[in-house]
Amino acid sequence: MATSSIRFFNFAAPSRFYALAGWLTPWLWAIAVLLAGAGLYIGFFVAPTDATQGDAYRIIFIHVPAAWMSMVLYLVMAGWAAVGWAFNARLASMVARALAPTGAMFTFIALWTGAFWGKPTWGAWWVWDARLTSELILLFLYLGYMALVNAIDDTRRADQAGALLAVIGSVNVPIIYFSVKWWNTLHQGASVSLSKAPSMAAPMLLGMLVMALAFWMYCFAVSLMRVRSIILERERHAQWARLAAVAGSGAVEVTRQGAAS
Repeated sequence: MATSSIRFFNFAAPSRFYALAGWLTPWLWAIAVLLAGAGLYIGFFVAPTDATQGDAYRIIFIHVPAAWMSMVLYLVMAGWAAVGWAFNARLASMVARALAPTGAMFTFIALWTGAFWGKPTWGAWWVWDARLTSELILLFLYLGYMALVNAIDDTRRADQAGALLAVIGSVNVPIIYFSVKWWNTLHQGASVSLSKAPSMAAPMLLGMLVMALAFWMYCFAVSLMRVRSIILERERHAQWARLAAVAGSGAVEVTRQGAAS
């Protein structure tokens, strides 16, 4: 157990993590594509037509997983940022920065697809509903975090300031989740709950869960690619990073040699 723990923490070194991320990324992309194809097929061709909303409801196979990702990724980003701040862990701060654009993208997708769902359902593209408004605030938090960490030249100070904003902003996530219970809102309740049986047909639930897994694999793949770029930028003075930058994406063996030196 101790040996495996030591090996795991070895990847906290940017050089070793760079090599690991380079090996994992192609596999994650392949899994993401396969799951996305399966999820879209189930959602648009296998799942039955809803008795109330008709086929307009099918946008939930993108909207709901994107909304899940927007909230969970913010908490993950804030967690890594806090670890980087508390323990001066460089890699943790890099991971937080890498997650932010992906989280902002999923938040935008959730808002955009929600507007397409709301037009035929509510008769309006946008209403100042509690959940919609708090989700919009989440997008501003993502954008604010990215703007803040890029506005400060000193990397350590930027990471600390970003971590403070991310941790404080995490209060908004439970507000989004519980808004339909706390306030009189137009938004429907949770599509999937751990405390009760799902209220939808099995193919509908399967399609959403497969799409959620596809989004996770996409998130892992694109975030690891972004982390690799951030590592090369921050470690550009190290010999292994210069060699890896020259070698490009095929530098896994080079980074292993650099990590051992």
